[in-house]
Amino acid sequence: ETSEKDAQTDYNALMSDAAEKRATDAKALTEKSSAKADTDAALQGHGDAKKAAIAELMATEKYAQSLHSECDWLLQYYDVRK
Repeated sequence: ETSEKDAQTDYNALMSDAAEKRATDAKALTEKSSAKADTDAALQGHGDAKKAAIAELMATEKYAQSLHSECDWLLQYYDVRK
């Protein structure tokens, strides 16, 4: 009878500890899911910013190339226009 009471007490303590662990794990999972969602949103924003920066860089390079071509033409026909 005494060993049965000890076993029951141990079992109740084990179940209580397990319930606390489940609650702690559930809270940690919720926090990690929230952090992941925030990180994913930030990643999406950075991806969009990168695409915009690349498009702006390409436009700038195209403009620089057109200026270079115009300068080459002016230098080539400088003597003719003089």
